[in-house]
Amino acid sequence: MVAERFPSFGLATPPAPRAIGADDGIALLKGGQAKPASLLAYGNGRSYGDSCQNETGTVVDMRPLNRIHAFNAETGLLEADAGVLLSDIIAYAAPYGFFPAVVPGTQFVTLGGAIANDVHGKNHHRRGTFGCHVATLTLLRSDGRTRRCSATDNARLFRATIGGMGLTGLILSASIRLMRVPSLDIVETATPFRDLGEFFGLAEAADQANEYAVAWIDQLAGGRNSGRGLLFTGNHAEHGSHAASRAGGNLSVPVQPPFNVLNRPFLTAFNAAYRWKKGRTTAPRQVGYQGFFFPLDGVRDWNRLYGPKGLFQHQSVVPEETASEAVPALLAAARRAGQGSFLTVLKRFGSIRSPALLSFPCPGYTLTLDFPNRGAATLALLRELDRITIEAGGGVNPYKDARMGADIFASSFPEWPRLEGLRDPAFMSSFWARTAKKLDMRHGAVEAAE
Repeated sequence: MVAERFPSFGLATPPAPRAIGADDGIALLKGGQAKPASLLAYGNGRSYGDSCQNETGTVVDMRPLNRIHAFNAETGLLEADAGVLLSDIIAYAAPYGFFPAVVPGTQFVTLGGAIANDVHGKNHHRRGTFGCHVATLTLLRSDGRTRRCSATDNARLFRATIGGMGLTGLILSASIRLMRVPSLDIVETATPFRDLGEFFGLAEAADQANEYAVAWIDQLAGGRNSGRGLLFTGNHAEHGSHAASRAGGNLSVPVQPPFNVLNRPFLTAFNAAYRWKKGRTTAPRQVGYQGFFFPLDGVRDWNRLYGPKGLFQHQSVVPEETASEAVPALLAAARRAGQGSFLTVLKRFGSIRSPALLSFPCPGYTLTLDFPNRGAATLALLRELDRITIEAGGGVNPYKDARMGADIFASSFPEWPRLEGLRDPAFMSSFWARTAKKLDMRHGAVEAAE
């Protein structure tokens, strides 16, 4: 296989040096042949960092495992291979009046990837994470055994695999619970806010009244306009389409430009245009689900616009009690560094617990920023964002990360030794190698495994 087919979405880390197909990976694990130094499942490469990379080992391309096996139109229980894309699940279930209970910002993630990263969406306050809706999963370990895992069968492996970033073995298939919806269309309302204080005053009420809520922040605005933005709320329309629209748009970035197109002048103009277009009416309007949930999917390979050095994404979560200070501090740090974020997203997480051992969302507010890779200056900014986040009692998202230090990971996820204790010894990722494996884990990991 060609290594260039297996990059991370951020394009700031090296692509996988070695790759094999899903059938070969399964045969390797079941057959007892000599195994590579390490393995890691690769879904559709939508992780921004190196949690989907295995720099010293081999990745297993899971995309050929892409069949939907069963669907119960009464209960919404769907069983499918790990390589099925969420876009395929949406298209399959839509005519029956069902939709995934949780979707991330792109529909081009695999089912296995959504489980392994325990992804979240715009309705965490109502539905929790993706892992909350996994009924069962089938896991192949390097001992050659296939295990059916659920909350009652192989429960420890079940919890470790959800949010386990592919480190517990190959997820072959899963059964998930979809939610019934009156239509795929969304009734969206955009509410402008002057600053973050006004946003925090709106956020809890917005969550209570709506299935979906998310805010866009004009990250470059400073002075009296600092923290201004738009709060988007939405609910499935009572009367709307029951047919999935074509996944992805007609636009694409066919080649990677030799420089970063998303520079500060472009971002300033983009933010002004976006704020005008989206905020010109506060009346509810019915929109298609693609534009509401997956706006960036409308331009294929849009990540190429960041140029050959790629981008870094930083997603943090901070508790409610520190958010009013931490979120403005994060935005101010980016402005001081002269770095512009293409899309800056702020959401409120609810209190629904995930079954996962390690899951990024927790009660509070999550801020997502992305920056072109400018080398040392960008890395210095990201370290400052890490510092602000940890001092506020928060954490940094590992599956959006390509450079956090082991200390930041340990502070974000103090129970990481429990995952290390259940990690399949034949599986490794570049992320885990540069964080958890650099920590002195022997005592904690052994205790967690016993």
